[in-house]
Amino acid sequence: MKNKDALLEFKQYLIVEKNASEKTVKNYIRDIHAFLNYVETNHQIDQIEDINKEHIRFYLKTLSHLSSSTVSRKMVSLRSFYKCLLKEEIIEYNPMESFDLPKAQKKLPTVLSKQEIEMLLNNVKMTDFISARNRAMLELLYATGIRVAELVSLTIYQLNLKMKYLNVIGKGDKERLIPLTDYVCKIMEKYIYDYRNPKLDFKEVDLLFFNNHFKKISGEDFYAILQKEVNKTSINKKVSPHTFRHTFATHLFENGADLRSIQELLGHSDISTTTIYTHVSNEKMIEDYNKFHLRSHKNNEKENDKNEL
Repeated sequence: MKNKDALLEFKQYLIVEKNASEKTVKNYIRDIHAFLNYVETNHQIDQIEDINKEHIRFYLKTLSHLSSSTVSRKMVSLRSFYKCLLKEEIIEYNPMESFDLPKAQKKLPTVLSKQEIEMLLNNVKMTDFISARNRAMLELLYATGIRVAELVSLTIYQLNLKMKYLNVIGKGDKERLIPLTDYVCKIMEKYIYDYRNPKLDFKEVDLLFFNNHFKKISGEDFYAILQKEVNKTSINKKVSPHTFRHTFATHLFENGADLRSIQELLGHSDISTTTIYTHVSNEKMIEDYNKFHLRSHKNNEKENDKNEL
């Protein structure tokens, strides 16, 4: 089978059999297209059956400059690709079985301090539809820890201000109820009744948040909105939509929340994913110790040494 036909077969497999999201399909196809382009350009192979594990090994060597997480993602794409080809009996053996994923680099997530998150949120004044929408999105993101994909897909019917909860549809269409504080409910009320509804002018739009054309806000658009607001502050950290999720969970843990509760709120299927926030808090604890403990300051140590002598 021609490489391009195998790629089309894989795309159908992702959409029909795996029911993968549009983003997942796009990422997987991009990865496999890059791989097939490599073997065609460097090894002059255009038949999928002629690609062997040595060709794959050479391809993986070209990725050595990338991070382990990026290499892992590309390898996962290849595994899924060859699993599909084997299932459809297009190939007789799976050459990806010979390769292990690289060890993940342990990197703690970026978290905003309480002062930084307050600075960012309070800096967005609600003066018109756009500013009110942006403030409401950021407040809700920090108040609930939901993923950006969950945020931009919210409908007005998922928000219950009277009962003070948000009904979120997460990965695998799993539902979870997240409680809302009085404060964030007031922000949402102001956004909805003073800005969202007047903006609609009787138009029927179910989305809680939308752009000026009443369409869904993309993840890329939200990232641009966030960067614009961050740039107006003195925050010098790299802030992404996921930073809000990490900040939400870390602040809860630091204030005594149980890991199981945080797991449920975040929608993690495995609590081992949630335990990273204990490490984040431990790092903060060490940082605070070194910053505030009397004996950690060199000047104080020198002064104390003089007094003792």
